Amino acid sequence: MPQTVKITSLENPGLEPYAHLTEAQLKSRLNPENGLFIAESPKVIDVAMRAGYEPVSMLCEERHLQGDAAPLLARCKADMPVYTGERELLSSLTGYKLTRGVLCAMRRRPHPTVADICRNARRLAVIDSVVDTTNIGAIFRAAAALGVDGVLLTPTSCDPLNRRAVRVSMGSVFLVPWTWLDKGIGSLGEYEFRTVAMALTDRSVAIDDASLCSEPRLAIVLGTEGDGLAPEVISATDYVARIPMAHGVDSLNVASAAAVAFWQLRVPKN
Repeated sequence: MPQTVKITSLENPGLEPYAHLTEAQLKSRLNPENGLFIAESPKVIDVAMRAGYEPVSMLCEERHLQGDAAPLLARCKADMPVYTGERELLSSLTGYKLTRGVLCAMRRRPHPTVADICRNARRLAVIDSVVDTTNIGAIFRAAAALGVDGVLLTPTSCDPLNRRAVRVSMGSVFLVPWTWLDKGIGSLGEYEFRTVAMALTDRSVAIDDASLCSEPRLAIVLGTEGDGLAPEVISATDYVARIPMAHGVDSLNVASAAAVAFWQLRVPKN
């Protein structure tokens, strides 16, 4: 069992990841091998640990040491610090009351290559310039639940290991392989993928179009919340698809649209 460290102030050494570092500082672009992220709640931390992510430290209320945190602590290294303090002190951390009393700083891992993600995949999600952390988390949760094999993100998208994205995904960001897309959407043709942009254009087909649904390897491209996909992204895809709407509604939130698309465009049964 790791040793506990009683804290009396958020200035205590070791609390920087929880109390002072920004998401960008946690990510540590200059030294990615030292990058961290914060996982919240015993369930999410458990999913991350089972997926192979290394816990660096933990912060929890003292009562959880023998409660919700106990099974997690039993799997941690003996020299890992576990910080505990009074509920009032810990509650002063932004968002702490939403965590069921347990936070964990975890080590980031090297990203797989795009080729790694594509190699054995049949359905991919491509997230282009989506910056809302809630939407990122919800897209990953839908991807995990509805059989998407991998996720590719453009560099202008939100980091999936952002604290809120991790929480909203309920740990699904640890279940679906993902990486950053280092070339344009058209480059996915190198891996024998056809691409479909979710957008309203003159060449959009209904999402249940027979040709679209029968594609053996398909990447579903999802755009930013406000403006949708850029014209140059749409023009680079093989298909453009729309979800038929009713009652005069023109579109769905990107996370809701993703869930519909993942289900409708799932791998066809033989």
